[in-house]
Amino acid sequence: MSAQPPRQERQLRAVVAAVAATGVLATLAGTTASPAEAVSASRIRVDQAGYLPGEAKQAYLMTGSAVSGASFSVIDSSGATVLSGNVGSTSIGSWNSAYPDVYPVSFTGLTTPGTYRIEVSGGTTASSPSFTVKSAESLYGELVADGVTFFQTQRDGSDVIAGALNRQASHLHDASANVYAWPSFESGGSDTITNSDLRKTGGPVDVSGGWFDAGDYLKFTHTTAYGDALLFAAQRALGSAAPASLGAEAHFGETWLNKAWNQSTRTLYLQVGIGSGNSAGTFTGDHDLWRLPQKDDSDSASKDRYAAAHRPVFQAAGAGAKVSPNLAGRVSAAFALAAQVDATSDPKRAAAEYTAATSLYANARTSNPPSPLTTTQPNGYYPESTWHDDMEFGAAEIALAAKALGHDPSAYVSQGARWASDYLASDSGGDTFNLYDTSALAHADLIKAITAAGNPSGLAVTTAQLIADLKKQVKTGATKAAADIFHAGGNYAEFDVDSHTFGLIATEALYRQAGNDRSYAGFATEQRDWLMGANPWGTSFMVGEGSTFPHCPQHQVANISGSTDGAGAIATGAVVNGPNGSGQFSGGLDSYQTGMVACPPGGSDHFSAYTGHGSRYVDDVRSWQSSEPAIDMTGTAILGAALQQEAAGGDATQDFSAGIAPASGTVTAGPSATTPVGTSVTSGSAQPVSFRPARRRHGGPALRAARRHRGEHHGDHHVYRR
Repeated sequence: MSAQPPRQERQLRAVVAAVAATGVLATLAGTTASPAEAVSASRIRVDQAGYLPGEAKQAYLMTGSAVSGASFSVIDSSGATVLSGNVGSTSIGSWNSAYPDVYPVSFTGLTTPGTYRIEVSGGTTASSPSFTVKSAESLYGELVADGVTFFQTQRDGSDVIAGALNRQASHLHDASANVYAWPSFESGGSDTITNSDLRKTGGPVDVSGGWFDAGDYLKFTHTTAYGDALLFAAQRALGSAAPASLGAEAHFGETWLNKAWNQSTRTLYLQVGIGSGNSAGTFTGDHDLWRLPQKDDSDSASKDRYAAAHRPVFQAAGAGAKVSPNLAGRVSAAFALAAQVDATSDPKRAAAEYTAATSLYANARTSNPPSPLTTTQPNGYYPESTWHDDMEFGAAEIALAAKALGHDPSAYVSQGARWASDYLASDSGGDTFNLYDTSALAHADLIKAITAAGNPSGLAVTTAQLIADLKKQVKTGATKAAADIFHAGGNYAEFDVDSHTFGLIATEALYRQAGNDRSYAGFATEQRDWLMGANPWGTSFMVGEGSTFPHCPQHQVANISGSTDGAGAIATGAVVNGPNGSGQFSGGLDSYQTGMVACPPGGSDHFSAYTGHGSRYVDDVRSWQSSEPAIDMTGTAILGAALQQEAAGGDATQDFSAGIAPASGTVTAGPSATTPVGTSVTSGSAQPVSFRPARRRHGGPALRAARRHRGEHHGDHHVYRR
């Protein structure tokens, strides 16, 4: 599995360009270990977001030396011990020289909802952060809702949501923006522009609204389409269980994509804004400034003309020309997913969304695609290398939308199968689900489209092949996790490990449904655990989740308007890049840009003691390597959580059957009678079952089970799903 480094190339050169443009000498600030956490102290790492009642539960005890005979107690919120046991007697590996031993702490027997902590004694002492045991709806539903909150924080234009960070309308001049020719950049992958000025080619066009891409204020069609498609896919998965904010935010993103795709001229706009300025220093870029977005419209400085008040727009291709297939496929998929969601509730809107999807899909440049594929300017911000997956994605979603709207989906099913076949032949095995590889969702939905079309013969790919590739992607992560001390399935020595890990969670749920195989469900749990605190650093990588989470994301709004200690105003739901290769931090962190609020205060690295296995995590506003959030990473988290919530509702993990003998009887008024009730577990583990009297039927008493969530009728008995 490989991860591509979008933010590595973008942000590193952004700071360098800022220094060049301002003439300020940048000093590389070193980091110091925090004295608050003694290296020798033992640590317990748990999933701070919580656990489901019936799933396997494991924590990790990190120690400064070998221990034996350690025991643990699970303490509830009242201080009572509800479960106790022995810590694993054998270390499962060494994390670093400070923590040469890591021991497993298994507490699967804890099934009662509540708030708890783990205390370890005997040989060493340690106490875990608090955590909860709660339902899938509560655990995953919170991740979905909080992720949507971050998308709301990223809104641009006039229709913003103030939220905790007091967002205000911004970049209103984007409503009448000018279009420019692609600039040229310095060699070596730099984002510094060599042109003395930008060359205007058209406009004005309305590109107002949309989402900021990351911690900056650039807007990219490439990442917006990916994020929007995931929001709609999450809404589709959750149905009536989806928070209202999810559908509203997905449609907000779609509104901007409708501006980016001009059907009448067959023009797709690529992005709004430039990252860095030019080498001559005559104009700046977005990354050269650190400010609140509402300041830009009133910025009258000549050098900031393209960075702030009058941001340039670039086209993906000339008007009417074919568009890079990765863009055409994923933007079409977003429109088609919107049509699926709206097909019943708003068929007129769905019809327009379907037309947008099919018109752009037909404009894909699949013959002799551009090299490199078109993503952003410069391409080094998001260097994508595959496009068959995006075209499969677009075709699968259009086919499902066609079926929902009463159209013939067969042509799109056939095209999707063709692109899937090409993906399996040339691209499969290089990556797993994330911004750069959409094949997992494409495969899963193509399977649905093939089934909905009646399983036509003669397709270029079979559903069995698609299921096999989904399994291979899950197995890629599961194999790595099995050999990792903390069961991480992603590569934490490369960029975007958090996005990849949430992608593995999503893929497991997609495979579980498509292959009717839940053998990797435990692996998905391990990945959520790792993301939410059961990792060497003991932190959740999603802002606001758990007791320890990123306090200092490289995010301008959060840094200027928010908290520096994780309390009060925070960028709730933002998923940061996460741990990265230690080499990415060589030379220390960069200096503060003008306008930055020092975070953490004093600049100390509270996680330095946990650097290990070639990986480092730094929670610092200057740490673009690990602390910058983005909509693609958060979108993947939303979809992963939504699919796991859906899977938990569909899994027969806590099913039971009940039998009453005799099934009926007669008793006169006054006296009582008893009848045995037998229950047996049909799936999962034994759980409490409640019964209550029902109304009298046909003159005799009856009993019925009081189901916790939903019942399914099977013949003459019910199987109740908790």
